[in-house]
Amino acid sequence: MSEPILTIRNLRKSFGELSVLKGIDLTVVRGEVVSIIGASGSGKSTLLRCVNLLEEPDGGSVLFDGEDLSDPRTDLRALRERIGMVFQGFNLFQHKTVLENCMLPLTTVRRMKRAEAQQVAEQELERVGMYEFRDAHVDEISGGQAQRAAIARALCMRPEIMLFDEPTSALDPEKVGEVLNVIKALADSGMTMLIVTHEMQFADDVSDRVVFMDAGVICEEGPPSVVFRNPRQPRTKEFLSRYHLRS
Repeated sequence: MSEPILTIRNLRKSFGELSVLKGIDLTVVRGEVVSIIGASGSGKSTLLRCVNLLEEPDGGSVLFDGEDLSDPRTDLRALRERIGMVFQGFNLFQHKTVLENCMLPLTTVRRMKRAEAQQVAEQELERVGMYEFRDAHVDEISGGQAQRAAIARALCMRPEIMLFDEPTSALDPEKVGEVLNVIKALADSGMTMLIVTHEMQFADDVSDRVVFMDAGVICEEGPPSVVFRNPRQPRTKEFLSRYHLRS
């Protein structure tokens, strides 16, 4: 793994007087799974939202496959099609079926014919174990099923990187595992992923690299074996002291 797909340089973001990102530098290479951990308010989700400009950075740069997202000459719409994002709140249309939710970006963004869009959507629903629920409306399925449908919808666009923003935080505890299993399967398939998560054991199991954020900066990063079992920074040690991971 050596080819960078995402390069973040000196990224800064404030909301009013509150400085949330204070000069973030991070590179993700193709095929890498990077988990971002840290306390609430450390800037994790803001960082993720700046990657595809759901939040506009105040400074610094985000390069995706070598193209600067802030460059006015960059075709942002085309680049965003290559970046899949899954939110903690699913962001599905409640009045549509699972299948219709997955077909929608294909027919509206890709201008794909309905028959072809349905075939792609059904393939991705099968991939996440949701094919049998394709005709159910979103309000008829569980939170875990809704999140798996949201993952399928993102995968329908054939993204080159997947961004996950706390994908299990809105789920009942018994539904967390089914979503994490889907994400792990994507990792095993070689999908490039940037995951904001509070599931430490999952981050330990699935990540090539773990990034610990604190107060808007990257405090420490490295392989899970180092960050989780031999952290160097006192703040990292303090944060991780409440978790007990398998050896």
